Amino acid sequence: MKLAYFAWVRERIGIAEEEVALPAGVVTVGDLLLWLKGRGETYDAALQAPEIIRVAIDHEHVDHSEPLAGAREVAIFPPMTGG
Repeated sequence: MKLAYFAWVRERIGIAEEEVALPAGVVTVGDLLLWLKGRGETYDAALQAPEIIRVAIDHEHVDHSEPLAGAREVAIFPPMTGG
């Protein structure tokens, strides 16, 4: 699965995108964010408050309860501001 990072999430992790093979227990967006937090200091710094992180699966915004099955790309980014 391709993960793409944007804005300060990308800056804190230090990469724009990566390909990952998810462990069997990672089935929802929320699971993914928690798994990523445990991958090291840079991920932990980027995802300190996972509840505010926005996510899109295959270019469609989703809730953290959304299943990851069948996803080709998951985009992870901070909350958006503006109008």
